Amino acid sequence: MIDLKTRRGRRQLIWFIEVTLFILLMSATLLYVLSRTPDTLLERIKASGTLVVGTRNGPTTYYQGPDGPTGFEYDLVNAFANYLGVKVRWVLPDNFSDLMPMVETGRVDMLAAGIPATPTDATRVRFGPPYQTIKEELIYRAGEPRPKSPAELVGKRIAIVAGSSFVTTLTQLQKKYPKLNWQAESDTDIEELLYQVATGKLDYTLDDSNDVTLNRRFYPQIAVAFSIGKPQELAWAFRRGDDASLYDAAVRFFAIIRKNGRLHRITERYYGHARSFDYVGTFTFMKHVAQRLPPLIPLFKQAAKKYGVSWRLLAAISYQESHWNPDATSPTGVRGLMMLTRPTAEHLNIADRLNPLQSIMGGTRYLLKLRKELPASIKEPDRTWFALAAYNIGLGHVMDARRLAAKLGKNPNSWADVKLILPLLSQRRWYRQTVFGYARGREPVEYVQNIRSYFDILIWLRDHKQNGQNLNTPLPSSLLNTPPSL
Repeated sequence: MIDLKTRRGRRQLIWFIEVTLFILLMSATLLYVLSRTPDTLLERIKASGTLVVGTRNGPTTYYQGPDGPTGFEYDLVNAFANYLGVKVRWVLPDNFSDLMPMVETGRVDMLAAGIPATPTDATRVRFGPPYQTIKEELIYRAGEPRPKSPAELVGKRIAIVAGSSFVTTLTQLQKKYPKLNWQAESDTDIEELLYQVATGKLDYTLDDSNDVTLNRRFYPQIAVAFSIGKPQELAWAFRRGDDASLYDAAVRFFAIIRKNGRLHRITERYYGHARSFDYVGTFTFMKHVAQRLPPLIPLFKQAAKKYGVSWRLLAAISYQESHWNPDATSPTGVRGLMMLTRPTAEHLNIADRLNPLQSIMGGTRYLLKLRKELPASIKEPDRTWFALAAYNIGLGHVMDARRLAAKLGKNPNSWADVKLILPLLSQRRWYRQTVFGYARGREPVEYVQNIRSYFDILIWLRDHKQNGQNLNTPLPSSLLNTPPSL
């Protein structure tokens, strides 16, 4: 007991009262913090730890790749989520036309679906900072007469994706050409419409230029007739209203990634290798997929299983090197499916460079050796692109380009940056500053771009086989008898 008659007792009482008040104050504060409801959308997202994002399937947005979910919007949104310190939950509606209502009703926090920031849609949602400029393009089948103006669309079979900006575009054209008609498809995505144009089931469709850039590698028989209207900017969409907290965070995020180059690197990852399109080369590749690849697939798979590499990547490298010709020999003496030099083959203990399996095994080991020797600071997927460049031009020249990149204020660990520097190795002013001197620096850039495109096409063929799309009718002969094992 506390004796209040003594000074010590009174001090103990005061101490007891102070401690009790402190505990009560801290308890009340804790209860307030725990019971307080976050005021803004951004606070609620951070409190829940999840950002809910609406998107759509497609090569420019979100899709399942060989190693899991991927896509331009996928990478961009995940970078934003990391910036906020949360995870992403993706929501994919059945139809494109369902996207806007999802954000308007608050079912999702935002849309990242490659949506043009049109004035019409800006009355429904709040668009964030633009991150890409595209054009709407009229798509027709190559080999057919190319339409030269909107007037030639009258009386043709035209279909577009319902709920897209193309509906507004054609509606405006219809005012000038009253007999213009089209079908707005609710249950069909743009890739199916491109397929229908490629096979002659449709005369025309409309697509965004960024989507055309990626898809024309898979459908080399489609072509662009002309662009319609003015260029448009793609942007994320947020719910309109007084709460602009998430929108404001996106504005800050884009300012950062523009300045530090991350937006450029993400864009380069998905579009850099697809911009240089070769119709004849792609058509020939797909023809060889049917005619030359089948007997080689077991060999590529054997190497892939042994060394833990995608067999499709190995096949893409081999096609770039030899067009899947086991007897290929260059004027400089490199030979076989993977075009190994004599010193490289000897170093890898390859006895016969013209033996298909030995060549594939040797080329795989050489690629992995190069990838291992690269600095640890280079992360995937850039690490693989650097290794491919080294396979073509030599690791020494690649390291020279990295050093030049750093000297010029570029990121030496970014393929998007270094591929801009590699061509400098053929210019005296620059290669005099390097260790290994002159090199045909443009060659590895094209080399890597081609391999990435071939790899993408092989993945695309696999996915369409799994989805049951009939690739045997009546696509060009390049797709006839596509190997079942794809």
